[in-house]
Amino acid sequence: MVLTKDMVAGLVSTGGSARVDADVAPIFKAGDRVTGRNINPVGHTRLPRYVRGHTGVVDRDHGVFSFPDGSSVGQDKPQHLYSVVFEAEELWGPDAADNFKVYVDMWDDYLEPAP
Repeated sequence: MVLTKDMVAGLVSTGGSARVDADVAPIFKAGDRVTGRNINPVGHTRLPRYVRGHTGVVDRDHGVFSFPDGSSVGQDKPQHLYSVVFEAEELWGPDAADNFKVYVDMWDDYLEPAP
């Protein structure tokens, strides 16, 4: 299903979910080391720049959801959404606070296996 601007108000007011019932195999699992892809798409993305090229660990798989980067241009591309945990030092270097972690929800297309 493609989200249109006419659908937004109703979904926001009722708490609609982007979760979809699609048979999509996960690419990653909890515990996998992954790297945020270093991509710079022309259009919409929810991939934060501060995680691109950085390595984290999949904390959990939330299931299959509509991929917003595709939905924003009329493409239906359901995929798994993962919570990925990054050490603060991995993202911001040695001056980052000790023992701080950042959790970012990331779709399959945002990730690649860590080297």
